[in-house]
Amino acid sequence: MIRANKKTAGTGAVVGEVSLNVNGKDVSVATDPNRSLMDVLRDDLDLISPKNGCQPQAQCGCCTVQVEGKARLSCVMKVGQVAGKSVLTNEGLSAEVRQQVSDCFVRAGGVQCGFCIPGIAMRAVTFLDEKPDPTRGEIEHALRAHLCRCTGYTKIVDAIELMAKVRSGAELPEADTSGRVGTRLAKYRGHEFVLGDFRYVDDMKVAGSLFAAMRFSDHPRALVKGIDASSAEKVPGVSRVITASDVPGERYVGLIVQDWPVLVAVGEETRYVGDVLAIVVAEDQAIAREAAKLIEVDYEVRVPITRPQDGLADDAPQLHKNGNLLSKSGVKRGDAAGALTGSAFVVEDSFQTQFIEHMFLEPEACIAVPEGGDGNGEARLQVYSQGQGVFDDQRQISSVLGWDRDRVRVDLVSNGGAFGGKEDMSIQGQTSLAAALTGRPVKCSLTREESFRLHPKRHPIRTDIKLGCDEEGRITGLVARIIGDKGAYASVGAKVLERAAGHATGPYRVPAIDIESLAVYTNNPPCGAMRGFGANQSSFAVEGLLDRLAEKVGIDGWEIRYRNILEQGDRFCTGQKLDKPFGLKQTLLSVKDAYKNAKYAGIACGIKNVGIGNGMPDLGKAVLKVEDDGCVSIRTGFTEMGQGLFTISIQTACEETGLGPETFRATTDTSAAVDCGQTTASRGTVLAAASVCEAARKLKADLDGGKTLAELVGREYRGDYACMYTNKLGADVEEPKTHLTYGFATQIVILDDDGRLKKVVAAHDVGRVMNPTLLEGQMQGSIHMGLGYALTEEFVVEGGEIQSRDIKSVGVLRAHQMPEVEVIFIEEPDPECTYGARGVGEIGLVPTAPAVAGALASFDGIRRTTLPMKDSPAARAILDPRWKPGNPGTDGS
Repeated sequence: MIRANKKTAGTGAVVGEVSLNVNGKDVSVATDPNRSLMDVLRDDLDLISPKNGCQPQAQCGCCTVQVEGKARLSCVMKVGQVAGKSVLTNEGLSAEVRQQVSDCFVRAGGVQCGFCIPGIAMRAVTFLDEKPDPTRGEIEHALRAHLCRCTGYTKIVDAIELMAKVRSGAELPEADTSGRVGTRLAKYRGHEFVLGDFRYVDDMKVAGSLFAAMRFSDHPRALVKGIDASSAEKVPGVSRVITASDVPGERYVGLIVQDWPVLVAVGEETRYVGDVLAIVVAEDQAIAREAAKLIEVDYEVRVPITRPQDGLADDAPQLHKNGNLLSKSGVKRGDAAGALTGSAFVVEDSFQTQFIEHMFLEPEACIAVPEGGDGNGEARLQVYSQGQGVFDDQRQISSVLGWDRDRVRVDLVSNGGAFGGKEDMSIQGQTSLAAALTGRPVKCSLTREESFRLHPKRHPIRTDIKLGCDEEGRITGLVARIIGDKGAYASVGAKVLERAAGHATGPYRVPAIDIESLAVYTNNPPCGAMRGFGANQSSFAVEGLLDRLAEKVGIDGWEIRYRNILEQGDRFCTGQKLDKPFGLKQTLLSVKDAYKNAKYAGIACGIKNVGIGNGMPDLGKAVLKVEDDGCVSIRTGFTEMGQGLFTISIQTACEETGLGPETFRATTDTSAAVDCGQTTASRGTVLAAASVCEAARKLKADLDGGKTLAELVGREYRGDYACMYTNKLGADVEEPKTHLTYGFATQIVILDDDGRLKKVVAAHDVGRVMNPTLLEGQMQGSIHMGLGYALTEEFVVEGGEIQSRDIKSVGVLRAHQMPEVEVIFIEEPDPECTYGARGVGEIGLVPTAPAVAGALASFDGIRRTTLPMKDSPAARAILDPRWKPGNPGTDGS
């Protein structure tokens, strides 16, 4: 039933009374019937299991609920459409079904960040009601409306298969309860994530909150001559409009270079379409967004720089005060030009990679809550952030406000995926500013389109490379010139291009090298950290040339890699001598038969630094505290974002103390002195385990001394680890050490007789398997991302304007588009790392794209040098389900 009532202030929407049955109860809601069912469920009824990943695009599946027994996307259903109907969310499932669903997903490892899983869980319940005994292919087909960026889908399909068996009377696999290192301890708080009970930032509610919306730039490069907010300020429900002149502290922020304004001022140029010109603060989100549209901006539109090469031209406009060249890095060793001249074979080419959207499922959101003054009368601020480095958030927020750091406390709310895209501040600065200026709590949540507009992307990089070898196929020298599109702001781009230079030789012995790498500002969206951090782009280039050298020598791809693979005692591209044991050659040997026996296969090896290194400290800090309730809290400075950091921290504590996992709680905030920087560079496991291990051993010593936890309440145990010995890339030292350790891999990609993806085999030296379930999921998810990078994914930007506006347009693979993935783990412990474990967060997709390119070349003889390889049969089969080789209309004929 719908009964019209009155119009709301601000938006002019008609309010009516809508009656429906939700989770078995009849409810009536006074609302606009045109509001989405998702908004009513989440905002009016506080049912948060339907997550908002893309409203109103209906392309991620996170908002799935049942309507009249059918799975439906609630973000595009008007609540008026379901008047009088029954709606079921995960909260309304019976206790038995909730336990069954969550047990199956957690035991199978079908949950990482967790943001997409509640929608998938509801889909699974509905699907199995209709089809109790499905095949894996049928499950994958049922998931075609859903997107997962973390898992690669394998373990999600495993979980639904397990659900089907349990429903038929099978027993669940036995759960690990020891929590020791090497066991399959269930993901920390996994059941909450599966069912949607965990509150991400956008799920949180604070009484008395205002809501913020941003007014973004209309042009990638334009002089801002005036900002007229008068129309927005007149909208009923608008509390305040904030512009650059209202910022009390520093307007420019940044992780390394402070060149990114939280608000662009009148008289300044915009540098990309994601620049924020004003903030509207209002009584609800809809009013704030509508009012933001009313802000009028007077521009002098200017021609943008859209290619890094153009940014280096003598007559190019200078986008920043220090010019358009952000950084220049490189490394030289030996006489590379002479080595190439004397080589038996030389190949050269140019390789180009693309912008990539991180496509984490949880869009950006932040809440800032003012708190009463302390004894000195100073206001304080509590910030809830989803960022990858809450201490960097604290530092930058306090600088914007002009406050001492200790007046800002930032709590990490485990995020719904990041992959490097949440290292930079997004809206934390603006939200905190709004809260400080209004004196009320402020919440800001971005739409998917706004998220695309604002946050940094993966760098497009052009690599001009020349590689030589002798008659036996042993590499003699390499020359590379690398240029990366930095976009509008620095972010961590200088380090990405430095890493691209330091990984330009791949995991091979190259006696003579000459590498130069440039990061150049443009008016495109900023580029920053993304899984692989420059190593991916370099891998695509060097591996592609290595395959061509193999042809000239007359050997296959496996053999040329075997003849050149790094071994203990060899020197890596950066100059570092790899003097510790590692299992790179074992990874190559483990895939030999699969490669040799495949009709169409490509192969690539990979290396990826673990830890930031390059002259910067890698710190691990943790505090264990015995709490009043007898539990032991673990506070670390690192971010849990689906990779399992909190679970690994608990396993480390269990291993050292002998206590069970139920004893420990893990969290991250700025209340404890555990500032160890960003959760980046695959270092979380290595550094967190080291610091938690030290703290846990101190607790163990007290327990062994006869104390009980009850007697130790309030006691804190600190653990610190520091790697301080690394050198900058190109440092003039006799024995440079650029990184703490590395991840190593070999991957092969196999195609079928039609050129479709058939199978990926990934062998990785992980040092020590800390948790097999979590590790398998990390690798499967990495490969999923790598396959998309190779074939279908691209964030399209033309003339500085974003063309990719919805999720489908960025080309992320769905479950039914994934091939079989086999993972092989080599355990060659690193003696410098706790338990010997290496970081694996990024290495999983470093070799994937070149392995795909090699497989395609073996199939059709075409050497491809540009990503994504959408012209390939493998990509066509994904993008057009009707595609068949030789079929008119689907094969380009």
